[in-house]
Order: sequence, then C-alpha cells, then structure tokens
Amino acid sequence: MSQNLQPLRRALLSVSDKTGLIELATALDAKGVELLSTGGTAKAIREAGLPVKDVSDITKFPEMMDGRVKTLHPMVHGGLLALRDNADHQAAMDEHGIGAIDLLVVNLYPFEATVAAGGDYETCIENIDIGGPAMIRAAAKNHGFVSVVVDVEDYDALLTELDANDGQTGMAFRQTLAQTAYARTGAYDAAVSTWMAGAIKQDAPRRKAIAGTLAQSLRYGENPHQSASFYTDGSTRPGVATAKQHQGKELSYNNINDTDAAFELVAEFDPADGPACAIIKHANPCGVARGATLAEAYQSAFDCDRTSAFGGIIALNQTLDGATAKQIVEIFTEVVIAPEVTDEAKEVFAAKKNLRLLTTGGLPDVRSAGQTWKQVSGGYLIQDRDNGFITESDLKVVTKRAPDAQELADLLLAWKIAKHVKSNAIVYVKDGATVGVGAGQMSRVDSTRIAARKSQDMAEVLGLAEPLTKGSVVASDAFFPFSDGLLTAAEAGATAVIQPGGSMRDDEVIAAADEAGLAMVFTGMRHFRH
Repeated sequence: MSQNLQPLRRALLSVSDKTGLIELATALDAKGVELLSTGGTAKAIREAGLPVKDVSDITKFPEMMDGRVKTLHPMVHGGLLALRDNADHQAAMDEHGIGAIDLLVVNLYPFEATVAAGGDYETCIENIDIGGPAMIRAAAKNHGFVSVVVDVEDYDALLTELDANDGQTGMAFRQTLAQTAYARTGAYDAAVSTWMAGAIKQDAPRRKAIAGTLAQSLRYGENPHQSASFYTDGSTRPGVATAKQHQGKELSYNNINDTDAAFELVAEFDPADGPACAIIKHANPCGVARGATLAEAYQSAFDCDRTSAFGGIIALNQTLDGATAKQIVEIFTEVVIAPEVTDEAKEVFAAKKNLRLLTTGGLPDVRSAGQTWKQVSGGYLIQDRDNGFITESDLKVVTKRAPDAQELADLLLAWKIAKHVKSNAIVYVKDGATVGVGAGQMSRVDSTRIAARKSQDMAEVLGLAEPLTKGSVVASDAFFPFSDGLLTAAEAGATAVIQPGGSMRDDEVIAAADEAGLAMVFTGMRHFRH
C-alpha cells in the first residue's frame, strides 16, 4: 500500500479531558491548521490566545438541549465523511458549502469515571456521549483521508507524523489511529451496556461486551511459542493490574497470573487481625501462614514447602519491612507484592536487581461483587467472583466430638486457603500455618496423600521426627464422596476436618470420622477452583 499522504489543513477539537490540549492546539496553529471547536474546548483554546472557530458558526445552529445537540449536523459529518477523490462528494461539498475536516481530536464524556465515582442513574445517563462517538466513527471510517485521535497519549505521535511528512499524515498512521478509535468507542459502549445491565438488574443480558486497555506487550505467554499481552479493564481494585513496580524485570505472563493468585489469597486475611503471608507457585499456594510479625508469617509459610517456594511469588497483607525482606532474599523469588514497603526493605531488595517488587496501596475486598471470564471454544464462561465467606456461626458440627478452640481457628484458616487451591484441593493447617497442600489432582484421595507426603519430606528437611501434619486439621474444597480420603488424612495425623458436606455418603463419612476420633464440621459451601 502506498504511503498516501494527506495534508492536514482543518481540525476539529472537542475534548472532555483538556490535558495537553493547548500544547496540541498551539502546535497545529503553528503549522497553519485552521481550528474548529465546541463549548469548553473552544473557550480554553480562545483563552490561550489562539484563533478558533466555533462549530456553531459553520452549522448555523447554536448548541442546544444542554449541549446534547451541537455536532450532529451535515456541516460536520459531511466534512468528516466526504471522499476527497469522489467527484460527486466534492460537488455536494461545493453545493452546500461543506468544508473538509482533516483531523478530528475527541475524547469522550467521562462515563467510566462517573460510574466509578458512584454517580446515580440520571447522572450516569447524562454522561453518555453521543456526538463524540458519532464523529469518531465517521472519521475512522474515512481514514483514507481523515486522521482521528481519541487518546491524549497520541498527541505527540500526531505531531511527530506531521513533522516527518511536511504537515501530512500517512495511510499506515491513519489506519492505526482508526483502529484505536473504533476500539475506544467499542470499550465505551461496553462500559455503558455493562453498567446498565447492573443498574436494571439484568444478570444475563442477551449481549455482553468486554473491553480493555493495553498495559503491557509481553515477551511471550505461558510458553515462549505463545504471543501475549496484558490488558486492564479500568478497575480500581487493588492488585497486580494497579500495582506500582519499584524494581526488577518486566512481569511475564506467568508472573502476572501467579501474582494475582497470590494477592487475592492473602487478601483473605484482614491486616487488622495480624500479619499473613502467601507463597504461590504455578497459581497454587505452597505455603500460607499467619504470625505475630510479618517475618514470622513468612518463615512459617516458607517452612511448609521450601523446595516449591524457590522461584515463587510472595504476597503479604501488611507493609513489607526490612526484617522480612532480609529473609525473603535468602532464596530466589520472582515477585513480591504487598500493600506498602518501607525504605529499609527497598534497600534490601536493591541488591537483587531481578526481583520484582510491587505495591498496591491496599488490599482488594474479597467479599465484593464482580465477575470472572474464561474463554472456551466459541464463547465465554462468565460467573460471579467466588466471594463466598463463612464464619464460625456458619459451621455445623456433625461428629460426636466438636473441634477445640485451636482446631477451630485452624479449620477456618484452612478453609480460606482451600478456596484458592486448584481442585481437587486438600489443605493441612497447624498452629496458623499450612503444613501440607495437595492441589489439582483428579482424585481427592491423591490430593490428600500428596499433601501428607510433602509434609513428611519437609519434616525431614527441618529435622523433625514426625510429619508436619501430625496434630493438624484438614480442609477439603468439596465434599468427601467416600471415607477413604478422610481416613487418609487421619492416617497423616489430622485431628479435625472442615468440608462442605452434601455427599450421598455423608453418613458413612461421619461414621468413619467418629470411629477415628476426628472432629468434623460442614460448611454447606463448596469452593471448586478449576
């Protein structure tokens, strides 16, 4: 395709976000570009001492209906849509006095920001832009002749393009701008439709749209032969997407996935209730613990499975301090994420150039509503985020023996962790720390055995005579369909069990627990994680 350079003689600027507006208008004016504008944008340009013509001067209609109608006019859309090399189009322009518009610069009413700020229904409706998207789509369709800019980030690129081509733009540049423009109007409409579905309580609207903004082009995906990118959805939920990176290499696809899993897990632990640490490997926890200090929590989590912790992701629920940082750097770690970090901890990590340090400014609310999306062949699976939560009052003791106070505290901890372990999930906990995790097995019995075996291996590393699971409690993310998994946990040394219940063989499992002297509670809630 030829470069197809098009001169830029006339521009229409109409922006909600005035960032960089005067600098852009000044540069365009210096290049001899005639400026058209609307409302507040025209006022800002005029107050900067630059020549600008109001759109109402060319449409011969004033802005009306509180600004709802100002650019929806043939004098505007004809100037954007006319094919410059079409004789009939040119004749129509000449007959009706329509001037060509070579550049459109528009950013839309702040609908997303209005929703995020908690605007009521009518306020949100009033912040739905109509004229802006209409002009953007018109200009983008006619990108063979017209440049359309919808992001402040592209102002410099536009000026660079004009400088490089003596005040003209090339076809490839205009095509890129047009694609960005359509993506912006698509994302805008997606935001409106998603908000409206919630506002009118449509849980499953006939059509569902998703949108995102490129945050990072990744070197590759899960494997080097897969290309990948990271997009954000505009959410302010604290996490990897909103985090500040203080040091280290760029995050990889797997880093982002695992860091998200780690931070969502550690967010289960309210900082007001004390420090907590989660260590993640391949999206599964290999160690989770609470402690009197963050350093103690980290050490207890690390001692669950030191081998798997190597090259893992560490998430903390409180400010990362120097003492904890000194322990962390003793082994190789990919990413550390925490709400905040002290200067001392930063200094400790500075010696580990490749270690990625992220802070989020807070923890996500694990009980808040939200949705998760999963692509399948030919479509998407959409569900509510698993914000299920239980307290002691939700538990039903089903065995002859009830758990004691320590067992109960560990059972509730194990349950929180099991929610974040791939099914079939088994989690052993003792004294506020995981001592064995079995994840992602096709058989629940296998998950139980694997977790117990890993605790034996770790006991040998720590020089202990008994497996870590001796005297522990155990959580299962779904019910035990048979008593074999429960009895395997008992053989590993577990004394109490937490599980959803609901199996056809609950009576058989309860009887087996009683015979083994176990305390068992049912939650009535399942936490599959596939």
